[in-house]
Amino acid sequence: MQAIDDVDGILLNRVQGDFPLTARPFQDLGAWLGLPEADVIGRIARMKDGRVIRQISAIFDTRQLGYKSSLVAMQVPRARVDEAGAIINQHPGVSHNYRRNHAYNLWFTIAVPPSVDIARTVELIGEEAKATATRLMPTLRLFKIGVDLDMTGERGMTARGKPEYDHTRRERENPPLTAREIAVIRELQEDIPLVPRPFQAVAERLGIDESGLFAEARALTESARMRRFAAILHHREAGYKANAMAVWKAPEEQILEIGTRMASFRSVSHCYQRPVYPDWPYNLFGMIHGRSAQECQETVDAIKAETGLTEYAMLYSSKEYKKTRVRYFCPELDEWHLRHHLAPVAASV
Repeated sequence: MQAIDDVDGILLNRVQGDFPLTARPFQDLGAWLGLPEADVIGRIARMKDGRVIRQISAIFDTRQLGYKSSLVAMQVPRARVDEAGAIINQHPGVSHNYRRNHAYNLWFTIAVPPSVDIARTVELIGEEAKATATRLMPTLRLFKIGVDLDMTGERGMTARGKPEYDHTRRERENPPLTAREIAVIRELQEDIPLVPRPFQAVAERLGIDESGLFAEARALTESARMRRFAAILHHREAGYKANAMAVWKAPEEQILEIGTRMASFRSVSHCYQRPVYPDWPYNLFGMIHGRSAQECQETVDAIKAETGLTEYAMLYSSKEYKKTRVRYFCPELDEWHLRHHLAPVAASV
């Protein structure tokens, strides 16, 4: 792990949740920290070179953009798991793909545009990967989404807080995206350059000034299409080497209450209700990131004490095949679906 000093830790905690959408964001971060702009740029550049920071860009709400998404579990013979992982990665809509310590040994997330049949897409991927079993696990209820790694060491694994996503809010009913909004989304989803005015070239490509770009970004946020503009970290390189998917068997009539409590743990980054199958009884998922398996277990023990749940499993990732942000409205999606004789998508709008 790259050495991170106290100032780095404070900076990382800030930019994970609130990267300034301003003409000179590094200058603004420097004013907040009491540092020169060049020092902030240098620190972020060093942490990107050291693979602590993965990317700084917009984070969008998949469903609000009209896309369909799902977690997928696949069972692949052990001797072929690496080969299957590489095949799964070829789909441009696959953003996360991990090998985990379970009979279902490959777990990935996939997003496709509304014109595409997600079940058929996953079926085709399973055929190419030669999976022996596949389980589609879409979100039935979302309690929390948003990684927030504490880089200062001051927050314990049982710390609580209000989830970024409020499951009680109604889903926004937005009109279809315009060609202009799609153009803005395509630009904001890309990693920003580490220069004093990182948004200047983006605005120029869109034919507007920076204030106009920030107004477009605010509109996307107000419509709930953009969740935030932030930095995403490489978990392992940032010191969070244990990635546990804790899955629970919760009584259906209590799942709303229990899911809300589970989501309040700050070390739980994602919390969902998902479907069950005859060979998969777990309906509540909570992603936990810790510096060690012991830290993840500490969170699980606290959740058990808080909720009374006793039937659970912890699936640790043993290999990361892919971790990136979904790129929306990109031609690669068109090409994959056309090659596989699926409906063309509207990426070229």
